[in-house]
Amino acid sequence: MTEFQPRVFSGVQPTGNLHLGNYLGAVSRWVPLQDQMPTIFCVVDSHAITASFPNPQELTDATREVTAAYMAAGIDPKKSIIFNQSQVREHTELAWIFNCVARMGWLNRMTQFKEKAGKNKENASVGLFAYPNLMAADILAYRATHVPVGDDQKQHLELTRDIAAKFNNDFAERITELGIGVPNPTPSPELPENLYFPLTEPMIAGPATRIMSLRDGTKKMSKSDPSDLSRINLKDDADAIAKKIRKAKTDPDALPSEVDGLKDRPEADNLVGIYAALAGSTKEAVLKDFGGQQFSAFKPALSDLAVEKLSPMTNEMRRLTEDTSEIDAVLKDGAEQASAIAEPVLKDVRKIVGFLDVR
Repeated sequence: MTEFQPRVFSGVQPTGNLHLGNYLGAVSRWVPLQDQMPTIFCVVDSHAITASFPNPQELTDATREVTAAYMAAGIDPKKSIIFNQSQVREHTELAWIFNCVARMGWLNRMTQFKEKAGKNKENASVGLFAYPNLMAADILAYRATHVPVGDDQKQHLELTRDIAAKFNNDFAERITELGIGVPNPTPSPELPENLYFPLTEPMIAGPATRIMSLRDGTKKMSKSDPSDLSRINLKDDADAIAKKIRKAKTDPDALPSEVDGLKDRPEADNLVGIYAALAGSTKEAVLKDFGGQQFSAFKPALSDLAVEKLSPMTNEMRRLTEDTSEIDAVLKDGAEQASAIAEPVLKDVRKIVGFLDVR
């Protein structure tokens, strides 16, 4: 191997109702990637238990629901590998090794742990603290070169790069000795001549990489928000979507004609960004059409667009979840394909670190 094979990896947690933020911030961006390079899309169910164990049946149902959303949004099992994380044991095995590579100081800087644990961090699970290492293992078990991420996950991808760099450095001689490395195109004092893991690149683009709450434009749209009016769920019907957009928080001013005019107007910026993302356009183009108009005119247009874009996906999700046999078949086949890639990677890693295998 003279260079790393380009490969995309990403995933979504099955932790409740999928919403517009999951779709626009992640899943919709994956679809065109299928025609650019090999793609692996995972339902990260092992991550879903880090804060607390959900109801077992709810976790099972949510795993299938996320898979249905992938497929309904246009992720094609014939083009992409789709599977749930817990079926491929290499994720957790590599995560343990990365627990021993990563430094406590690195994890202490992770802002998401601080946000999720809050003042009760002493009572938070070790899994919640260390889950960025599992995220690194998710990616590097496939030696993935690219990960489409939202702004809130960029820090975790930087940690993945740090773990990969430290592993490559710590075992540089061993990697070269075994002849299983990839020549580093830009060797430096920080990185050896041969690398086993790539330094995965983030893919962040588009007008709405982070979708905010409809009730508070300073907070991310979330499944855990107690107000259902804060989010548009992918299972919402047309009436629910229209109602939520109609009740979305705004300010009294008209929409600006320039993007700079959205500064310090988080709710306006969020709704314009959602429209742009749904339309496959830009905030500049949206404001060119709606600048100077009141939200009383903009909100109905946004509702119509959201219903037009989301209704076909909602209907397909319902079809798939009514009879789960198709979903289960996709996950089974995907896990087999994923294991076929990850197993030789873990075999190499075991050799690199010196684990004895006499089977």
